[in-house]
Amino acid sequence: MPEPIILSWSGGKDSALALHQILAAGDHEVVGLLTTVTADYDRVSMHGVRRTLLEQQARSLGLPLTQIEISAGAPNGEYEARMGAALEGFRARGIRTIAFGDLFLEEIRRYREEMLAAVGMRAVFPVWGRDTAELAEEFVGLGFGAVLACVDSRALDGAFVGRDYDSALLSDLPASVDPCGENGEFHTFVHRGPIFSTSIPFSRGEVVVRDDRFYFCDLV
Repeated sequence: MPEPIILSWSGGKDSALALHQILAAGDHEVVGLLTTVTADYDRVSMHGVRRTLLEQQARSLGLPLTQIEISAGAPNGEYEARMGAALEGFRARGIRTIAFGDLFLEEIRRYREEMLAAVGMRAVFPVWGRDTAELAEEFVGLGFGAVLACVDSRALDGAFVGRDYDSALLSDLPASVDPCGENGEFHTFVHRGPIFSTSIPFSRGEVVVRDDRFYFCDLV
């Protein structure tokens, strides 16, 4: 029988690709999604996507969603305490594994593995080590649709925010920017694809700049 796992779900393309890979491999059964939400803004942490869109994604995927609420600018201690409580809940249900969509950042992987090991759980990384240029093209080729919800203007021109994540965008990205934004250059919101039962309707709202650095396109 496939092992039950929880998928760390950001609502972006990397977690969508991780889910697609898990479903294709068939070794695990995804029994739920786990997302961190900044309670002050009612949005997915870092991505800035509204909670309502996150919940629509979960319904379209047919998976229960666990939301970890943290405060704006929460210290690691707050995040780890609330994540720990969620993990203990999963353990009580017999779930021992969490999947992540990380690609190549060794420090992030090590942090996740150590956090899970502390509560007797383990991490798996379905798309780890994949060439990000190839993975980006694969995402588009599979028929996924996504939009850049957040751009770090220290790495990429803020004018990219709100653009579709497609072949045209990939060709326009500077060579210094990872095609999957793995270094934090941008974050995405996935609104359609082969893992969804229905597309997620949305419209682009105003663009807001935070901390004189991060450009957010409000997806409504």
